[in-house]
Amino acid sequence: MKHDAAEISVGANHHSPPPMPNSNAVRLLGRQWLLVGAVLLALLALAPTAWKRIERFEPGADYRIPYALGSDYWLYARHANVVNGQQRIPLIGDSVIWGHYVPLDQTLSHHLNALLGREEFANLGLDGTHPAALTGLTQFYTGNLAGRTVVLHFNPLWITSTKHDLATEKEFHFNHPNLVPQFETKIPCYKAPVSDRLRIVAGNCVPFLNWTAHLRIACFGGADLQRWTLQNPYMNPATALAGGVPAPKQAAPEESTSWLDRGARTRAVAWVDLDSSLQWRFFRQTIERLQSRGCQVFVLVGPFNEHMLDEASRTAYAGIKSQIEAWLTGAEVPHLVATALPSELYADTSHPLAEGYALLAQQLLEAPSFQSLTSP
Repeated sequence: MKHDAAEISVGANHHSPPPMPNSNAVRLLGRQWLLVGAVLLALLALAPTAWKRIERFEPGADYRIPYALGSDYWLYARHANVVNGQQRIPLIGDSVIWGHYVPLDQTLSHHLNALLGREEFANLGLDGTHPAALTGLTQFYTGNLAGRTVVLHFNPLWITSTKHDLATEKEFHFNHPNLVPQFETKIPCYKAPVSDRLRIVAGNCVPFLNWTAHLRIACFGGADLQRWTLQNPYMNPATALAGGVPAPKQAAPEESTSWLDRGARTRAVAWVDLDSSLQWRFFRQTIERLQSRGCQVFVLVGPFNEHMLDEASRTAYAGIKSQIEAWLTGAEVPHLVATALPSELYADTSHPLAEGYALLAQQLLEAPSFQSLTSP
């Protein structure tokens, strides 16, 4: 009898009804999932715009993107939008425009404004933006400058070697890899995997991803939220978010010395042939992209520190300047190939000191093609 009871018990368990569903579970229908998706998409789209109302950003006349935020392209685009709203002419280029060795009130844009007696120009330079990076910077982050006058700087530094030209087959780290073309043009030294390239493309094209990168760089010191909380276990993340955009720092006084005082010597330069140069090709593409948006582009070339070149390199550079000027003239691009400044007014091969920027501003304002850019 016990044996039969056990068999009956097993059979009963085998045919017992399924358990009742958890009463706390929420089951969404198809239309409800669509509604949830729509709400999430709206949040993703509106969050960057809403943050602009929350985060205070009031750049002054001599503002430049802080060096520590050089990869904060969302902030760069926001600054470009402010410049556009002020009807000012942006100066776009690398650290020569940015003013690597001078304080905020000694940059090229400042001296131009001081000589004109009005706030006509704005510093949209970004440290380290070689021509390949300028293509992405102008493509993704200056769209609000369509139809405006733009001063674009070409630094001959980027064609002083095949490495600077990004033409070497050996992989090496270079500035702003997130701004260079990921698939359109092959850059020999750039070996990033496809997954990284796709992530970069998404970051440049999706405002929400670009905005979260801004929060990470400007508010959390480049760390994501999880790592930041581990590094700062007793701090409230809201405090970091409420800190606002860091202000630009002035150049250190010890940096503002000439290359002669630094003990640098003249040197030979292996100039890259202009016809085969990647960086020159990218620079031309940037001009054409800005023109396709209705921008009037003025190009400033140099002034490179020719005093640091040996005789052969100086002679070769004279030929390169002639080639650049011939192309700009043929393309009907207003331009100035700047003459060399006095030797003692350079910090290195391409960066002027404060007085050098003042002389360069004077050169520009005396050039007829540049004079036509400024309003009466």
